[in-house]
Amino acid sequence: MFRLRCVNSCLRRLLHGGTVCRDQVLEQLQVCSAEGQLFDVVGKNKAKLTVNHVSCAVGMLWQFQREKPQLLRTVELIKSHPQFLTLRVLAENKIALMEDFMLVDILYIFLRLYVDPHDSLIQQLVSEAWLRIDRFPMRSLSKFAICLTDHQLQHSPLMGHITNIVDKKLSSIDDARILTTFMISTSSLASSRLRDAFIRRADNLLDTMDHLRYNNPRRVVQFMRNIKYVHRPLLEKCNQILLCNVPRMDAENIGIILGLYQSLQFNNCDFRLAAKQRLIELIDSTTDSLSFPKLFVALAPMASPEMREGLENTAFLLADELSAQQAVAVAEALEEIQSRNLSLLNKIASVIQRNLHIYKPMEVARITRTLCLLQYQNPELFNKLKDMLVKLLQRSVFPSEVTMLIRVLSTLPCPQLDEGVKSRVEAVVTQCNLNELNTISFAVAKWIRNDLSYSHNTPSRYVRLLQTLNQCGHERLQTADRIDLVLEELRYVTGEWFEEMLLQETMVTLQRMMDQINGTNVLEVALFLTRMNHLCPPLMDRMANVAIKDIDKIHYSATYTILLPFTVLNYDPAQSEEFYEVCIQHFTPHIKSFDPHMLVLLAYTLAVADYFPEELVREIFSIDFLRKLDSQLETLPDSLNMRTRLRLMELNRAVCLGCPEFQVPWFHDLYCQQIQKNGNVTVSPVQQQIHKMLAEVLGGINCVRVAVVTPYFYTADFECILDKHLRPLPYSNLSTLQISEQGKVQWETSSLENVTHELPAGAQRVVVDFLDSRCFCKNSHHMKGATLMRKRHLEILGYRVVQIPHFEWNSMELSTQDAWKNYLQKKIFT
Repeated sequence: MFRLRCVNSCLRRLLHGGTVCRDQVLEQLQVCSAEGQLFDVVGKNKAKLTVNHVSCAVGMLWQFQREKPQLLRTVELIKSHPQFLTLRVLAENKIALMEDFMLVDILYIFLRLYVDPHDSLIQQLVSEAWLRIDRFPMRSLSKFAICLTDHQLQHSPLMGHITNIVDKKLSSIDDARILTTFMISTSSLASSRLRDAFIRRADNLLDTMDHLRYNNPRRVVQFMRNIKYVHRPLLEKCNQILLCNVPRMDAENIGIILGLYQSLQFNNCDFRLAAKQRLIELIDSTTDSLSFPKLFVALAPMASPEMREGLENTAFLLADELSAQQAVAVAEALEEIQSRNLSLLNKIASVIQRNLHIYKPMEVARITRTLCLLQYQNPELFNKLKDMLVKLLQRSVFPSEVTMLIRVLSTLPCPQLDEGVKSRVEAVVTQCNLNELNTISFAVAKWIRNDLSYSHNTPSRYVRLLQTLNQCGHERLQTADRIDLVLEELRYVTGEWFEEMLLQETMVTLQRMMDQINGTNVLEVALFLTRMNHLCPPLMDRMANVAIKDIDKIHYSATYTILLPFTVLNYDPAQSEEFYEVCIQHFTPHIKSFDPHMLVLLAYTLAVADYFPEELVREIFSIDFLRKLDSQLETLPDSLNMRTRLRLMELNRAVCLGCPEFQVPWFHDLYCQQIQKNGNVTVSPVQQQIHKMLAEVLGGINCVRVAVVTPYFYTADFECILDKHLRPLPYSNLSTLQISEQGKVQWETSSLENVTHELPAGAQRVVVDFLDSRCFCKNSHHMKGATLMRKRHLEILGYRVVQIPHFEWNSMELSTQDAWKNYLQKKIFT
């Protein structure tokens, strides 16, 4: 295609007075079938070469390379050929004669042939393109934008000029490839208004384009990743197109898409299953050192243990042939699957160590983080990484990069804060956003713990630095006037420093701007409150009102996120029934469109609030759904897999106890028994104290049992039996449970058989539960939803539930043995 274009261009310039003159040089270039032949023609005709000849020759060189597999490309040989230098010199001398499309095409090709962006040829081409930029057709402008991105100029005034042009001419773009290229290139400069316009335009063009061109929807997904914004309807449309093309994809493209989905926390069941199947098909044909690492990175996290072992064995055989970047990617995949293959890891680390000099700051940070998480032991390598991080940090001027390097540096053994590191932090701290300030606080806190010379009684460099962090954080919150920007900075914030120093100010700021909460940003507010475990009735009432009013503007899958803080924090808004009813009605028509694991999480969230929509429950406990869920779980990350299985069990229990009329069977006995056997129940010192006190209050150790497994596998901290006169009854068999000196509960098989013996007439079982801080919202004594649901279920099972909140047991009022005993007597016998 490119050759034809070059030829047509040459012919147009040779037209004069209606007569076409033969161009022998062009004819010789046209018949070339390899780089060597083309360079021979260039060498023999240096003096005759016109700008059109140069354009055709350069285009054919790139076409020869594109037609070869990546492993067989010979770019380095081409660059070292004397006639390639001839073409570069001629191109630079003839820039003024180039047509607009030719100028951009030649710039694009020379960058693809790895000509240094600082080379005078590239600089001159970019400068000339800047002068002509306003007259470029959109196709050439989009290709120029790609060149600038390759040139690391995505934040430059020149890219800003392109963004402005695109903003004005967006409605005229009818090619999805051109549009999506602009979306990627200008994503860092696009305003929220242009972002929304891009999304609307992409939504229209994806419907009309050829669906075999799957790079277009892939770029749309990449755009969402870049701007950290998920437009769920467009994302699902892209996913449908990508899903149809999975059988045509190679491991590299599948890996790219899975990585983008992971960044967006989009675990689409159908795509992951199709991708896994396609990757398995590619195993036998993907055995070279160029393509196999891409297959390994994409497939290993989804593979079965047996398949992982085979992949690791192949990776071991190819490890010595990996490039620097491939080694990093494989190491990150090994960390993701928590591999303990030391032989493979040693080989990968060896490749990394010999390539340390070529890694960029981000790659050095990724390497350090990955090796630390893998608990890899290599002091020599870690010392080199530490020295590199410090040097990179001292040269860095970007707050985000400084923060990233500090975070990783703090994971390495380091007795105290280096003075050069401290000065670099102080230089950028006033420019940092809330997330970056929080990250720096983590690092400083770790250095404080490791520095034996630190004294809490004397001012130190750590104290001054923490004071600066606090001041910058408060100033940033107090001067904020747009809630969207604040929520973006808060998206990944967590930790003690933030909760102690900035959380209260953050809540004041969000309440000050809560009129800005709308159907678009209500999800971010919900996630923040849930993550912070912070009850804020004004904000939550506002969220409920927005959901009721604008539910049609919210994607049905987002109802899970909106419901989360209300159920987790156990808060009923003013219009509670209407709020839940609106949310349930909104997602119910789309039940079959949910990913299986998301539907389980949604149903569990509603169950915590004691809501059981019948259509939802019957869908989840159907054979077809459970079969599909099993298939999906095989492809999910281990942590999400285990969380989903746990929530399904808890949902099963909640339905059996809360809605017996649905006749859903209890099928988690074996699962619960396995958890009980594999888990270690540890009794805290406070619980041991309560156990001792209960024995005294109830009249003997044989009147109280510890860590009792109830029907449906709740584990009660303590259990006792009172007769109809509220007198304790002793247990006949006390051999099932023992508490060791370390507070470990020793299980016996009989203790896992949750059989309740019949009680004497009028007697009652009493469960005594100690509620630690995890059972309450962090900013109040308000009990959380899961704790309330547990109490509700135990009462359905026939228990009387006595709860001992930690703030009561540890209060000043209960500071003596007698006071604790009186407290327990009132709780149990009243």
